[in-house]
Amino acid sequence: MFNHPNFIALSSIVHKEISRYTRIWIQTLLPSSITVILYFVIFGNLIGERIGTMGGFSYMEFIVPGLIMMSVITNSYSNVVSSFFSSKFQRSIEEMMVAPVPNIIILLGYVAGGVSRGMLTGLIVTIVALFFVNIEIHNPFIIIAVVVLTSTMFSLAGFVNAVFAKSFDDISIVPTFILTPLTYLGGVFYSISLLPEFWQKVSMGNPILYMVNAFRYGFLGTSDINIGVAIGLILFFIVTLAGVAMYLLSKGIGLRS
Repeated sequence: MFNHPNFIALSSIVHKEISRYTRIWIQTLLPSSITVILYFVIFGNLIGERIGTMGGFSYMEFIVPGLIMMSVITNSYSNVVSSFFSSKFQRSIEEMMVAPVPNIIILLGYVAGGVSRGMLTGLIVTIVALFFVNIEIHNPFIIIAVVVLTSTMFSLAGFVNAVFAKSFDDISIVPTFILTPLTYLGGVFYSISLLPEFWQKVSMGNPILYMVNAFRYGFLGTSDINIGVAIGLILFFIVTLAGVAMYLLSKGIGLRS
């Protein structure tokens, strides 16, 4: 098994991806930790004391799962979109496309790299959070399942973005104008139960709301969203994005010049 060409190809891609972001850890892993510290100082200590409790928990406890999930989403997405587009830009992807490597192996390799960075960043952020708040775990299986599925989903989304991107500016459009607003409006810093009924219904159209709340349920045992629906939605997006990515690879769309 370990000598099978496909396994060797997969492990090579994953090793390349992990080496890529660990080599420049100051740019890839450290910023998330600094950002979370700032959020805790500003939102947790300064603003949180004025807000009081939310959902029966201190405001700092309430926002921890959302901050962890935000770092997982951002890093999973950015790792794949930047890495795969760089391969396109340097034309090294063309060598991979003509090699006897199945498309599914190429996709799995890049996605695994994105998932590893997302989960590693999430772990680092969790450790940082322990210095500010006592973290309780309600359901570890939900936590692990949601973080793996979410990082997989956004790694696939980053892959699709990279395929269509024609310049380095294109890989920043989605994170800046779509991903960031959806994340901040996805219940990271508040419960949608505080919103008027109309805006609660509008918020239900934000997929990140489901991921944040499912992850929060794993820690606190409370959620604004049905957990089964949230996990089902994530699985739906994973299957859809994987299908789109495989189609793009098989047709060579955006890859062959």
